[in-house]
Amino acid sequence: MSDPVHEFSVTLRHLKDFEFLVKFDKPEGLEMTTDESPPLGRDAGPNPSRLLAAAVANCLSASLLFAFRKAGVAIDGLETVVTVKIVRNENRRLRVGKMTVVLHPQVPGEELEKARAARAVFEDFCTVTQSVARGVDVEVKVKGIDA
Repeated sequence: MSDPVHEFSVTLRHLKDFEFLVKFDKPEGLEMTTDESPPLGRDAGPNPSRLLAAAVANCLSASLLFAFRKAGVAIDGLETVVTVKIVRNENRRLRVGKMTVVLHPQVPGEELEKARAARAVFEDFCTVTQSVARGVDVEVKVKGIDA
């Protein structure tokens, strides 16, 4: 790895049971509660697996939008759904086994050719997904563009 381009910090403070208060450095003052699902927690907030899924889906969505804008593709909207499969490893420990991310851009017909060119490169620019995919199978599909 090369030297860091930039760094940031996120701070967690234990509240009770399996609940944590997460404080983000940007935007300043942003906080959220995380928790585990029962029987450990009370679902008072998203658990780490859901946060990871949201991070992957958000990064891919932003990368696709960026690629579309660079290619001059005007879309009418974008919705992304990520499905996570939790599996047990050889030691029976729970792990994120696979993520399937389906992006649903609303691409007008006249923009399809430019959208296909942007689709061919956008994944490589997604910092989070490219990092996570080294350890977790991440499948990406773009509806209406992928064959």
